[in-house]
Amino acid sequence: MGEFPSRLREGLGAGATAAPDPVKALPRPLPQEGGELIRAARLLASVSSTPRLDAELLLAHAMGITREALLLGPERAVPPSFDGLLERRLAHEPVAFITGERAFWTLDLHVTPDVLIPRPDSETLIEAALAHFAGRAPTSILDLGAGSGALLLAAMSEWPQAWGLGVDRSAAALAVARGNAERLGLPARFVLGDWAAALDGRFDLILCNPPYVETGADLPPEVRGHEPHGALFAGEDGLDDYRRLAPQVARLLAPEGFAAVEIGAVQGEAAGALFRAAGLAVSVRQDLAAHDRCLQITCR
Repeated sequence: MGEFPSRLREGLGAGATAAPDPVKALPRPLPQEGGELIRAARLLASVSSTPRLDAELLLAHAMGITREALLLGPERAVPPSFDGLLERRLAHEPVAFITGERAFWTLDLHVTPDVLIPRPDSETLIEAALAHFAGRAPTSILDLGAGSGALLLAAMSEWPQAWGLGVDRSAAALAVARGNAERLGLPARFVLGDWAAALDGRFDLILCNPPYVETGADLPPEVRGHEPHGALFAGEDGLDDYRRLAPQVARLLAPEGFAAVEIGAVQGEAAGALFRAAGLAVSVRQDLAAHDRCLQITCR
């Protein structure tokens, strides 16, 4: 890879000079991946809680291979482009936006700054739906605030015979979702809309990961500085979109249907009360970290 850029170099004292190199003009091999991964992980520890993983994903992207191929394959030379990727991560740009990829459920999704980055916490909604429909399958699935299409496409990968509709108010996000559906070969439909205001009919499964962050919340720079604020913030108490969604879910949920709505870790009681007031039955499901994460909603 040659040297790191100036802000990444280590171990070169001020004013140090190198002895003349008789073979300076000869081509040199690029650094090997093992040592560069160690050094990159050490640098990224200042901005990431998962520096080794970040380094592996970025190096695999620079090499044009998968992370699995990087870890299991032979030692390779590190391309110079790795430096630029590290610089971007050190400036708090999310890895998913640098690589343009994010794994969710069993899918590899394309992501851009037009969409919220899918997170493992949101897989709790798919787990809840699978538990509810054990032994049977929903025939119609609605994803409100579809973003990258992560929730709808994950559900359709489990129930490929279902009819799926995703709604988002961002045309740019819908372009990302449609592209993901096409790449994955899943026949989901995505339309522009303001939540479910223009929809009629009933759905067996409704999925939704709405904005739920309080306007003044202190967020990491990776989130506040790079992800779309319209997919994050929901008023001073973080409940604005739940207030709009509760009556719409009550209107659209089939009698034997199920809705899974993501919540913040301390919003179970307040958000759940809004859906109960709309005449729905609500319980709370926790994620793998034992945080409240999903409202499980059925008709009474």
